[in-house]
Amino acid sequence: MLNWAQAFSTFCFLDNHQYPAGPHAVECLLAAGVKRKLSLPAGGALQTLQSFLEEKKSWLFGHLGYDLKNETEALSSGHPDHILFPDLFFFEPEILVRLTADKLMIEAADPEAVYRAIQEQPEYPAVKTSGPLQIQSRFTREAYLKVIRELQQHILRGDCYEINFCQEFFAEQALIDPLLIYQKLSAESPNPFSAFYRVQDKWLICASPERFIKKTGHKILSQPIKGTAPRIPGNEKADREARQELYRSAKERAENVMVVDLVRNDLSRVCREGSVKVDELYGIYSFPQVYQMISTVSGELEAGTPFAGIIRAAFPMGSMTGAPKKRVMQLIEQYERTRRGIFSGAVGYINPGGDFDFNVVIRSILYNATNQYLSVPAGSAITHYSQAEAEWEECLLKVAAIKKVLGAAG
Repeated sequence: MLNWAQAFSTFCFLDNHQYPAGPHAVECLLAAGVKRKLSLPAGGALQTLQSFLEEKKSWLFGHLGYDLKNETEALSSGHPDHILFPDLFFFEPEILVRLTADKLMIEAADPEAVYRAIQEQPEYPAVKTSGPLQIQSRFTREAYLKVIRELQQHILRGDCYEINFCQEFFAEQALIDPLLIYQKLSAESPNPFSAFYRVQDKWLICASPERFIKKTGHKILSQPIKGTAPRIPGNEKADREARQELYRSAKERAENVMVVDLVRNDLSRVCREGSVKVDELYGIYSFPQVYQMISTVSGELEAGTPFAGIIRAAFPMGSMTGAPKKRVMQLIEQYERTRRGIFSGAVGYINPGGDFDFNVVIRSILYNATNQYLSVPAGSAITHYSQAEAEWEECLLKVAAIKKVLGAAG
């Protein structure tokens, strides 16, 4: 199916890899081809998107880039961007394929022709690649540790309480086969908010475990992740102890509860008074390489709240920024070295009834096929209790699975 989709210059594939998602859940969504689209830089983009939504009730797929912060707050972005996804992009697909546990549904002008084309797709041809990639970091270990300590000085001065600081791992002159890499990443690290997404020459290969925000009827729900521990394969006792250690960690709990409070505050701006609640705090969830501490916050939306209003209240997500949000985004701009772009933004869909679901773009490969630039950003939450060396190791852990599927050196 994905081999067939590659004939389209724009498509979006969302896959939950059969993680529990409730009865009759859609396991996979594939949107391909473009009936209409909206591609905009930050600055009035959300309001234009709202008008685009109101023109016609339809499925829309796309993304919200991190630099939309420049219109949700009075901020700017001055770092280089080598991937060049637009700040906001949505499209109404020509073809929509929905897959559940027992059913394949196709919405298209000629569904049978689409089904035949998928079934008759020839064997996937090998694509020329550049061989082993040399992955570099924008920071040396020493420079990274220095920045973490400087950020902790900001925390001591009371500028902020928690900040998500990211660094970029990258390769130049990279020739990769995006579909083959997505398949390898899915096998190595299947995650419930995975995405394989193309906009012309720009590709996102995403193995995200995190949901940003979901709307079902009047209910809104966010599931921030803060807290990570490595799995211990082949040693059940040590692996179980790693899980318990994460649950008991005062540092990880402090990070998690800070972001939960931030999300509660964000959702309260668009929800009925008193309706915002924490459904789960400090939940420990198992993934192939790591354990994650995930909390769930929900609320009942005020009647008539538009999509743009919800996003304006909650984006960028607290788990990828920190508290207080505006100040930490200023510090992110000051200390990071590249523009985040689609990374720590969100990819997802809006359905014709106005419900939607978006992930957090983490654990991802970003690739521009024209300039042959590949980016693998990673970050962690910095608090007063953080150990700079441990934060460096956490970033390396988060990119380890990706470097493995890339066959990367460095």
